[in-house]
Amino acid sequence: MAPQYAPSLRSRFPLVTFLLETIFILLFVFFVKIEQHEQRESDSKLFIRSYAEFQDIHVMIFMGFGFLATFLVRYGFSGSGFNMLLAAMAIQWAVLMNGFLLPQRHHRREIYISMKSVIEAELCAASALVAMGAVHGKINPVQLLLMALVEVTGFVINQWILRTLLHADPLYSIMMLHIFGALFGVMVSWVLHREGINPKHEKERIDRSTGLFAMFGTLFLWMFWPSFNSALVSHRERELKLTVIYGTYLSLAVSVVMAMSVSMLTSSKGKMNMVHIQSSALSGGVAIGVAMTAVHAPWIAMTIGFCAALLSALGFQYMKDHMLFAFECHDTCGVLNVHAIPGILGWFAHLFIRLASTESTIAVRFAVYHICVLLITVCMSLVMGTATGLLLKWSIWRPQQDRKCFDDQAFWEFPNLVVHV
Repeated sequence: MAPQYAPSLRSRFPLVTFLLETIFILLFVFFVKIEQHEQRESDSKLFIRSYAEFQDIHVMIFMGFGFLATFLVRYGFSGSGFNMLLAAMAIQWAVLMNGFLLPQRHHRREIYISMKSVIEAELCAASALVAMGAVHGKINPVQLLLMALVEVTGFVINQWILRTLLHADPLYSIMMLHIFGALFGVMVSWVLHREGINPKHEKERIDRSTGLFAMFGTLFLWMFWPSFNSALVSHRERELKLTVIYGTYLSLAVSVVMAMSVSMLTSSKGKMNMVHIQSSALSGGVAIGVAMTAVHAPWIAMTIGFCAALLSALGFQYMKDHMLFAFECHDTCGVLNVHAIPGILGWFAHLFIRLASTESTIAVRFAVYHICVLLITVCMSLVMGTATGLLLKWSIWRPQQDRKCFDDQAFWEFPNLVVHV
């Protein structure tokens, strides 16, 4: 019997990418300009500090998420390569979407690109990469591109709604990226669920070398996460910026210790699981990112990191299989445990801290506002994720075959495996 190969994307992937890049270039020609400042010494120092933060986030997006996505034995090329593809496309689209929708970007129908706008675009791309983790290894690059563009669009629209209707703080609204991206990706995975990967695909496994590469990704993310949370805090707010940096670092430090402890405690053999460590060690940074403007004491940041890692590690141990069994939802990277649950925990922490420090009348008003922010974000992510899943189910995109899931050979050349006839 002749071997069955994965369907070729030659007629789709180049066409989609050429078309998208042509549209992006034309939009940049007509709408995007480079922001110019007078060359003062203060502006020069501000640019240097902003560029350093941009570089930290740049490393996180392309190296941190990229290495972290290589944990599957036969999906290393795709994990790192598709991460780079999605991030590059999502950043371009996010610059345009932020410019068209968010009011502070408008200036005579032109978008002025600056270091801050690029950082915001990379944070939007991070939300798309979080969503990608839920469908990791199960859809082809054309579907991934479409999913990333819709996710960025939905996330920016969600920010616009929060800032326009609720007058939400821009920093707070963009840090909802973890909740939005994770729930969006989970809904896409739920709609695209297939019986062929149930209960567990034979290629969905990890070995020592891929686990080590993924750990490199975790280390890059862990090291630069304080910049990720503090990059959009104005340098003029020095006290808040330092508080966010120190709080993020302490929360991350506690989450590492707790992730290892809970992993060993819940293991049937009393050993640590590398997958739990790689992901749950980052949960403290996610949780503190949502609550950071309200956290002003080191012990609160450490407590948030403690609870986030505890919930994340327990979720990895028990929730993933139960979700697959009860809801037929397969979350490859466990983004629900790494981003959604810690993000909601950070939301609760923010709420309780503010309620404890304000008067009763103002507290009730803030609670209503805070609950509306979460409900809008959750509803937007669920609706957009479901719609995107239905879009990606179309056969025109040549969906991936069950037996070719989690396999690089479906998309990448391997000269040593070519059979000469």
